[in-house]
Amino acid sequence: MATVNVRGGVPGQRQDGTAPETGGPIGAGRALAWLLLVTGAAGVLAGWVITIDKFLLLEDPGFQPGCSLNPVVSCGNIMKSAQASVFGFPNPMLGLVTYGVVVAVGAGLLAGARYRGWFWLGLNAGMLFGVGFCTWLMYQSLYEINSLCLWCCLAWVATITMFWYVTAHNVRERVLPAPAALRTFLGEFTFALPVLHIGIIGMLILTRWWDFWTS
Repeated sequence: MATVNVRGGVPGQRQDGTAPETGGPIGAGRALAWLLLVTGAAGVLAGWVITIDKFLLLEDPGFQPGCSLNPVVSCGNIMKSAQASVFGFPNPMLGLVTYGVVVAVGAGLLAGARYRGWFWLGLNAGMLFGVGFCTWLMYQSLYEINSLCLWCCLAWVATITMFWYVTAHNVRERVLPAPAALRTFLGEFTFALPVLHIGIIGMLILTRWWDFWTS
């Protein structure tokens, strides 16, 4: 006879009462589906606006993007930099594709889709690349270009949020191996890691231009 733990479930079952997957397709709750839809859409929006402004700037070097508000918050300085076209084309064009994929995955999950473990690993790896790329762009923005782009910041927040939530999902579903204690932590405090990550970036931005913000 199966025993019941103090949380009211049967050992080896998820909190919703279903058994863990054993290599079959893995779904996700509506919360994660909506999160991917929203963060993916935010990334697409940021990429779309930056791409349009980038081409307008190429046509007219004197063009001033709407988010160029002051010497620090200056999207124009970012767009004119060499770092804005790392792969030979404007960076946000890559975002239009990748964030669009995230929107599609979120929509599929919302419709009840279930994906194989390799798919979840691939999605996680792509988001890890995105976080790494955003981290490099953050460094370049803060310490080399010396300007900040608000639309870029939106893309950074979206990428970081989706990465940590998908990572937490994969740990809980045992797609990524992890100790039981970590699975429990990520199940109950998933929000902690993206909040900490974004908070650190916020502090770096605050301290980088402290004199400007407080003047």
